[in-house]
Amino acid sequence: MIGEVTGGGPGSGGLTRPRLLVVSGPSGVGKSSVVSELRRLLPELYFSVSVTTRPPRSGENDGEHYHFVDDAAFDRLITSGELLEHAEYAGYRYGTPRGPVERALDSGRPAVLEIELAGARQVRKAMPEAVLVMLTPPTWRELVDRLTARGTEDPAVVARRLETAERELSARDEFDTLVVNADVRSAARELLTLITGDTST
Repeated sequence: MIGEVTGGGPGSGGLTRPRLLVVSGPSGVGKSSVVSELRRLLPELYFSVSVTTRPPRSGENDGEHYHFVDDAAFDRLITSGELLEHAEYAGYRYGTPRGPVERALDSGRPAVLEIELAGARQVRKAMPEAVLVMLTPPTWRELVDRLTARGTEDPAVVARRLETAERELSARDEFDTLVVNADVRSAARELLTLITGDTST
């Protein structure tokens, strides 16, 4: 099935090792909502908590939403090879701790990363067996509406986000599959099928 790869690490006895699912897509496409629903559908799923230099937003908890670190600590993680991928986005750096992901997969737990395009490209190089999924909006107009709906951000900021979104969507051919997020539950079930191989969900 697409969600597994034979072999596994040392001592695995040839058991199947779940394949890492990497979910990416432009800002405003609903990645967090879809992944949250996926985690509800598959409680044993390992969800990687990223490291970031961005300060916490209201309601965010360290170790739950992100591991919040300063630039010096982030540099140390890069130097020591402890990040599976890292990238800069909107002036802050984000990275995926390698160790927890590897341990989850080696123990037989499926895992998912929710990351930006640059990070997805790095994971492709580091773990070629990973399944890369681009989450896309039903239409470009709907994505524009989502990004401008709040009306509280500077128009220049919104314009930059739209430029970035257009660039990210143009990279769709680099991904193994596309999932259209017209409905959060339906999109999450498509991701679940990619993990489990069960088309009856």
